[in-house]
Amino acid sequence: MMKSEVGLIIYIPPVKWVGNSGVVVVVCFERRLLTRLNSLMQTPRKRSETGPTDYFPTEEARATTTLLQIPLVTCFLLQARRAHKSLAMVTNLVLALLVVAFISFRGAESRKARLLDSFEYSAINCRAHTASLTDFGGVGDGTTSNTKAFKDAIDHLSQFASDGGSQLFVPAGKWLTGSFSLTSHFTLYLHKDAVLLASQDMQEWPVMKPLPSYGRGRDAAAGRYSSLVFGTNLTDVIITGNNGTIDGQGAFWWQNFHKGKLKYTRPYLIEIMFSNSIQISNLTLLNSPSWNVHPVYSSDILVQGITIIAPISSPNTDGINPDSCTNTKIEDCYIVSGDDCVAVKSGWDEYGIAFGMPTKQLVIRRLTCISPYSATIALGSEMSGGIEDVRAEDITAIHTESGIRIKTAVGRGGYVKDIYVKRMTMHTMKWVFWMTGNYGSHADKNYDPNALPVIQGINYRDMVADNVTMAARLEGIAGDPFKEICISNVTIGLAPKAKKVPWTCTDIEGMTSGVTPRPCDMLPDQGPEKITSCDFPPENIPIDLVQLKMCSFGMSYV
Repeated sequence: MMKSEVGLIIYIPPVKWVGNSGVVVVVCFERRLLTRLNSLMQTPRKRSETGPTDYFPTEEARATTTLLQIPLVTCFLLQARRAHKSLAMVTNLVLALLVVAFISFRGAESRKARLLDSFEYSAINCRAHTASLTDFGGVGDGTTSNTKAFKDAIDHLSQFASDGGSQLFVPAGKWLTGSFSLTSHFTLYLHKDAVLLASQDMQEWPVMKPLPSYGRGRDAAAGRYSSLVFGTNLTDVIITGNNGTIDGQGAFWWQNFHKGKLKYTRPYLIEIMFSNSIQISNLTLLNSPSWNVHPVYSSDILVQGITIIAPISSPNTDGINPDSCTNTKIEDCYIVSGDDCVAVKSGWDEYGIAFGMPTKQLVIRRLTCISPYSATIALGSEMSGGIEDVRAEDITAIHTESGIRIKTAVGRGGYVKDIYVKRMTMHTMKWVFWMTGNYGSHADKNYDPNALPVIQGINYRDMVADNVTMAARLEGIAGDPFKEICISNVTIGLAPKAKKVPWTCTDIEGMTSGVTPRPCDMLPDQGPEKITSCDFPPENIPIDLVQLKMCSFGMSYV
């Protein structure tokens, strides 16, 4: 064993005879040097009768090279062509080989290095260690299961959590996989041509207990399948890429759901639980079995630059669902789905009341939504832990059932308060504003009929809509009216076949200013001097103050 100043480890075992193939030599390299060395092995060199080219990288050497993976180094098993050479000569030859390799690394070769894979991205943290899924047996052919490869890679990289963190690179290809779990101080990075394909083998989807704030699965009373990309009790987790794709292949699940064949709740694409410092960015999510992105019981969350697409008829394919989360930012996302584009939640009936974890400090910006059967932004219906301080701005909705929807019911308890929405543009809507206190859909029959939700401090301003069937449907709860509703500077253009009465209001209280068409009497116009009412709080929430870092990584060959 010997170690050079550059950290190279060379190990020459006793000479062994393997048939007629000659002397066996093992050369071990630190993992960080492996990429360049492996690339060098693929570069043809002029052969000679003696010297390192007899061993590397001749056709014989490439054909008989074996990788032996160990935690910090990677070893090559090489077979020399001349069995009669002495161990001393073999040692000299290997040393000469290494000199040639390092001269090449330092630019002495006339050929210039060419980039094989490189990427740069912004993130809450950069990583000191990187590996590729192919290092752990990953096969991107679209048919080979990579569930074990993901698990092995993440398990190996978890050792670097306290040493600068790690990132797993998913190269171009189609990577079939079942559910796998992430680790802390970790980045999952998808190449722009990488596609994670969700397995349709239900054996690759572990079953979990219901969420404690829900008491049961959303689809069925039993548990739920683990999400495709999952994590719990983590810190500093990034799921990103150069618009790489995660395809849930949801048709399989939708069909079984409609046929009543599922014993457990369908999996989501991404779910992170009981965690903090989370970034989910620059990805395309397709055909999720159910919800797409579900941070739950977590804090300090950034969801940015996500494209979500599912058939508009697909069941419960919500886009982004912050659930009992604090300090969250959702921005620059494009969503086409069969359910709410963003659904803000915090637990269901008596289970959410008992768990008591609200969603608060939520910012939603520059969202574009298409969802003909659901809402652009929904608050509830599972809101029993409370929802407060939600700020949405610069929102575009196209051919979507409703702009902002508040969903609750007797038995929910909890509250929805201090909601602020401004600069929203809507085209072809059924309703612009919809609030209902009669949503129903209870977890079980044990809910408390005296648990009444509190809905107050709802502020909408600076909006325009066209081709609208009905301006608003606002229905509070008898004896429990929705209060402090403020709507200002809103112009709604009705469709040719719009409802004759554009506003319906029951059990609500509030005011308006500069709203067309004229609102219902329960929302009296306070005159133009109130046009600036319903405004945002002036201070930022903490997630807005987070500064992203520029991270980079490159793989090269000569």
